[in-house]
Amino acid sequence: MISGGRRHYHDRMEFDGCPAADLVRQGLDDLSRGVESAPALLVSIGAPRLRQIGLTIPAAPFTDPEHRLYELLARTDPDSAHSRYNALLRRLVSFERAAECAR
Repeated sequence: MISGGRRHYHDRMEFDGCPAADLVRQGLDDLSRGVESAPALLVSIGAPRLRQIGLTIPAAPFTDPEHRLYELLARTDPDSAHSRYNALLRRLVSFERAAECAR
């Protein structure tokens, strides 16, 4: 859907070729169901930029997503939480950059 010159992505994702599109898609799906998962928290972190790209965020993003994501990762493996957190943020930024170029 084109609205005011901006493209809005809905059910059919048009960014499949972007890096981490699978992660963003899962995050959007989880967020729409209210599931607090690493992908949903990642989409919540990126929500402002993702909206600028033209993505419709399906529900209110989680509050304090950075802290919640780190806590979620630390619960499963505290020793690797920091590196996994940074890796997820790098994947989000890669997606954002590629999606910006694709629009």
